[in-house]
Amino acid sequence: MQHPNSTTGLVLTGGGARAAYQVGVLQALGKIRRESGAAAGNPFPVISGTSAGAINAAALACRADRFDEAVDGLVEVWQGFRAEQVYRADSFGVIRTGARWLTMMSIGWVIARWRRARPRSLLDNQPLEMLLNRLVDTSRLHQVMASGHLKALAVTASSYGSGLHVTFYDALGEIVPWTRSQRIAVKSPITVAHLLASSAIPFVFPAVALDIGGHVEYCGDGSMRQAAPISPAVHLGAERILVVGAGRMHEPPGERAGSGEYPNVAQIAGHALSNIFLDALAVDVERLQRINATLALLPPQARAATSLKPIDVLVISPSERLDDIAARHLTSLPLPIRAMLRALGVSGQGEDARGAALASYLLFEAPYTRELIALGARDTMARRDEVRAFFQWESARTPAELAS
Repeated sequence: MQHPNSTTGLVLTGGGARAAYQVGVLQALGKIRRESGAAAGNPFPVISGTSAGAINAAALACRADRFDEAVDGLVEVWQGFRAEQVYRADSFGVIRTGARWLTMMSIGWVIARWRRARPRSLLDNQPLEMLLNRLVDTSRLHQVMASGHLKALAVTASSYGSGLHVTFYDALGEIVPWTRSQRIAVKSPITVAHLLASSAIPFVFPAVALDIGGHVEYCGDGSMRQAAPISPAVHLGAERILVVGAGRMHEPPGERAGSGEYPNVAQIAGHALSNIFLDALAVDVERLQRINATLALLPPQARAATSLKPIDVLVISPSERLDDIAARHLTSLPLPIRAMLRALGVSGQGEDARGAALASYLLFEAPYTRELIALGARDTMARRDEVRAFFQWESARTPAELAS
């Protein structure tokens, strides 16, 4: 168990619309804290996010001086989401991007010489940029840091040019940038452009030009090539870390029914995105647990001689398959988007749905996001005792004691 004054970090992983689950977890954390009678304020001096998790992370960090209000603001946005707030979902917008993209995939050899005909992505996420400019005021970051409400914020992206996984971080304190195999850290003011790059799902949303070490590179989703999702929070000084995932860490026992049919494009794409967004977290958590176990075996003198340190980690991830939840809400998508996804192989509803994994990342519609928020809150409340022990809120006064 870490010292009560240990720096606590928050890691929010990627997953497109699946990130609604994170908001439910945060909402429940606030409830548990109030029930425990613990002090208000930002419980996470270090915040790190990837993809849609980077957007949630930045929204929290920019209002770290009013953390509970920041969570309430995220809940309000995610509970009322519509796809058109994230990408062009009207017929003309879909034709300009998705239809042209699919055409290029099929007969691109005919029109490749006309550069103006080359779409950059399946969907146009310009509405997301407008939403972020309203939701995230990155100009407040240094203000909340200077007032002691936040130590550091990190968001990640992946460079299509160099192939590097890049962590952009901002902090008032002196933190030496770190370099690992295929991974670098760059100290930089976090902007909306960084959030757009971090959440640019490959093929689906366009890459974004960012400055990396004095030169411009086009970057996409930070979940790509992310071998160590927890690493940025550790480098930024976190000694205990809450990680909120966007997919199940472990499948339940028993055989899951498969299909003898050849997979369509949507099924292959959904499988690929699951690999990008979900698999690295489980591996990183297992690696960290092995390091903790090894350090526990060392005598104090040997432990003091190593640069490694034990990290307390609590992982909260969905208890249900988000693909299955998405399958129940496919008809919530706007008709033009459904038509485009149907061309890729997304079809059916509920248990008969095909390609729901792909749709689960794009279902920015209230019926789906509200169910994920409710699931996140429910999963967190079910682990109330673990949460209180992790934050050491169990020593706080109970509501009955506060009332007396």
